[in-house]
Amino acid sequence: MRKMINSNATEVALIGVLLLIGIFLSLSTDRFLTLGNVFDLLNTSAVNIIFAVGLLVVLIAGGIDISFAVAASVVQYITALALGAIGGGNWAIGLIIAGSVGILFGAFNAFFIHYFRIISIVVTIATFNIYFGMLMFLTGGVSIYDLPDWLVTPVILFEHQAANGSWSEITLPSLIMVGCVLATWLLITRTTTGRQIIAFGDNPEGARRFGINIAAMQFIAFGWLGLMSGIAGLVQAHYVQEVVPNALYGRELDVLAAVVLGGARLGGGRGTVLGCVLGVLLISVTQNGLNLLGVSPYAFKMIIGAIILAAITLSNTGLERLLPVFANKGEAK
Repeated sequence: MRKMINSNATEVALIGVLLLIGIFLSLSTDRFLTLGNVFDLLNTSAVNIIFAVGLLVVLIAGGIDISFAVAASVVQYITALALGAIGGGNWAIGLIIAGSVGILFGAFNAFFIHYFRIISIVVTIATFNIYFGMLMFLTGGVSIYDLPDWLVTPVILFEHQAANGSWSEITLPSLIMVGCVLATWLLITRTTTGRQIIAFGDNPEGARRFGINIAAMQFIAFGWLGLMSGIAGLVQAHYVQEVVPNALYGRELDVLAAVVLGGARLGGGRGTVLGCVLGVLLISVTQNGLNLLGVSPYAFKMIIGAIILAAITLSNTGLERLLPVFANKGEAK
């Protein structure tokens, strides 16, 4: 019973909270529970969900990375310039370039973490400043608007016209997001590498003694986040139809809060893709609801801070300690 509580309670709790918030917002504003708003939430959450599933792998491996959002901004610029140099390219080439550059940034972090034995958060604080400072210095903060037609042309997967004439659409970012979520789920749950990453994050010394290649685990975990960051950067450029140097600056804390809220343990060894996605959706729905209610955006920052604190408390305390009655009843049975 305790094992069931530990593995499923976070997802169940998040679903319950989402339902409660959804009911409250449906009663408070007539704009929340509309097809257009739901599709907008899905499309706008795509980039953060792609970030989140990449960060999930790093957290499961026992690391932490706060440089991925600014790395994605750098990837956007490099990809845009590379595409211009080769005459435009297409989606396949764009994803290959962005993903490859993102992997290099992730490997750069992993190199210093593994070979110089530096704590991951210290390395990524440093690279956060290096990446962002370099980007702003070299670009002068100037955005890129001249992008290939295929990158700025909206790709509509499904659309619906309401009775009032408004259109609701699901666009390409949502499809790419689903692909990234599925790939991460397969990596974690269906591969030997995924099981080794979990074992390494749960007990690094035990994993080392068992013969798991520690360097490979760190390079794969941070490389996976780099890959997801590169893809997310390209998706962001497609969504807003431009490359803005500071567009993704600050996303790292929102994503970190969502992933930890979704059940990933700071310290490694635990986390699920479903919980991760639900965490992002909870934060997105909260922000969307506050906007619809006309609440100041500063209130959202306050709520994000509270979510981070609550999520870390849950991560460190353990759900079984917060639910001793249920756990004890389960053991008695």
